[in-house]
Amino acid sequence: MGATTIGALVGAAIDGMSGDDGVGDGAVIGAVTANVLKVVLPLAITYAVGWAVLRGAGELKDRVFGEVQ
Repeated sequence: MGATTIGALVGAAIDGMSGDDGVGDGAVIGAVTANVLKVVLPLAITYAVGWAVLRGAGELKDRVFGEVQ
């Protein structure tokens, strides 16, 4: 199952929990959220790993060459 389908199913389930027999907007919102997360989550993880590597490289440089005042 794709992320969009799972997002739609979760959104529909949440929409159904409210007891509203409406159009099923939860499925659409869930599908859109899943697609947004497919893009945003890898970017956030990449940024966090890059930040950690740069911070570690700075700490390593400080240990090897000493801290610059």
